[in-house]
Amino acid sequence: MSMPHFDHDQDYYSDIYIRGILQERPVIALVGASANWNRPSFFVQKYLLAKGYDVIPVNPGQAGNEILGQKVYASLKDIPVPVGLVDIFRNAEAAGPITDEAIEIGAKTVWMQLSVVNRDAAARAEEAGLKVVMNRCPKIEYARLSGELGWNGINSRVITAKKRVI
Repeated sequence: MSMPHFDHDQDYYSDIYIRGILQERPVIALVGASANWNRPSFFVQKYLLAKGYDVIPVNPGQAGNEILGQKVYASLKDIPVPVGLVDIFRNAEAAGPITDEAIEIGAKTVWMQLSVVNRDAAARAEEAGLKVVMNRCPKIEYARLSGELGWNGINSRVITAKKRVI
């Protein structure tokens, strides 16, 4: 068994690991998708669709409807195509059963959104052979790795939150 690419003590993922996941161009199931245009999950779905990813929204309360032109499913098991990446826009507790369902459907990666960390679920996923990313956003990581954040002055050391010392 190879070493996981996640340092559980440092919450660190290498750029090579993240880039590899995103370059696979997996079908993405976005669990916790929202039809509300000002919710983060809506922005992420819109961005990833614009970048050419297939993004399938999952939300039991919206099942059968469409979000951004994509049919919404109630659960991962209801999606009729193979899912490569499960992006979890739910809290850490909910991430456990969603991770188990991702393992069950044969997903390749479980990605837990910003502030979502469930180490037990991550361990189960890794044990089952899945890649795991926690406390990260694929939209932000894609933009960072493609240089788009730099276009906005972010990650360029031009814009900073640190007080300038004169």
